[in-house]
Amino acid sequence: MIPGPHNAITDISGLRVGNAQDNALKSGVTVLTADAPFTASVSVMGGAPGTRETDLLAPDKSVAQVDALVLSGGSAYGLDACSGVVAGLRAQGRGFRVGDAIIPLVPGAIIFDLLSGGDKDWTDAPYPALGRAAFEAATDHTDIGTVGAGTGAMTAMMKGGLGTASLRFDTGATVAALVVANPMGSVTTPGDRHFWAAPFEIDGEFGGLGPDPASGLGRSTDSRKLTAMLERANTTIAIVATDATLDKAQCQRVAIAAHDGIGRACVPAHSPGDGDLVFAVSTGAMALTAPADLGLIGHAAALCLTRAIARGVHAATPAPNDLLPTWGQLNADT
Repeated sequence: MIPGPHNAITDISGLRVGNAQDNALKSGVTVLTADAPFTASVSVMGGAPGTRETDLLAPDKSVAQVDALVLSGGSAYGLDACSGVVAGLRAQGRGFRVGDAIIPLVPGAIIFDLLSGGDKDWTDAPYPALGRAAFEAATDHTDIGTVGAGTGAMTAMMKGGLGTASLRFDTGATVAALVVANPMGSVTTPGDRHFWAAPFEIDGEFGGLGPDPASGLGRSTDSRKLTAMLERANTTIAIVATDATLDKAQCQRVAIAAHDGIGRACVPAHSPGDGDLVFAVSTGAMALTAPADLGLIGHAAALCLTRAIARGVHAATPAPNDLLPTWGQLNADT
């Protein structure tokens, strides 16, 4: 397996990503959509999730495909970003048809960034407009770092961000991840230099510093974020995707497997104060060639998610009134 040409979720043909953010607000929205509806499911392993329409992604529910997925800042307010995407899809005549009615199907998930240092004193919540703008900005290019839903994201010790990564099999099938890294845990070992994800890095994609040579790691619970904010102000939300043909049950299994990627990149992960969630998507462009392929896709999804988390944090950029430094600021001599 090697990364796709852009090392991004948009290496999967037909998928598009759009971002919109308000830098004064220090929050934003990221939308994944496609040229056609796609199969999707979800796995939630955090103790404090915030979601919209995720129940319909269960394998036993009747809806087979959705039109877009939303990752948003704003906590509960951010769920309204889905409404903006619904409006954009409806304007294009896209959605599930029931008689003369069109119903765009847009599940979503949110992170808590209400205490990120931005101006949250709004009169009308900005998230429907941000959702619509992100949908309309969707392209086959994927920005990373302090953009979209990653604008106000923070990890335990530094700014978080929006990340992506991909892997391509010899068969031509592609697996990829898109993530907003805002965990309670740290993404780097003590000293802020080495990423927990380092053993899985490819071609220096997040600094190339390698694993921390120290041992006995994982016992420190230091958190600049906890000092600046609150214990429950967390969550890592992600989308993993493949062009291999999967049904909803198989997508759910891939989403479950992909959570390993969060556990490898964030320490600790899946805490009571995190809302850790992974959507899994299949565009259905390529047939599975063997029963073992599903396991390999789940494994690749976890690898991509691990790398995407580190890439998003590594690419974060400083902004006025930040509560935490970026990885780059902490490692300016690297």
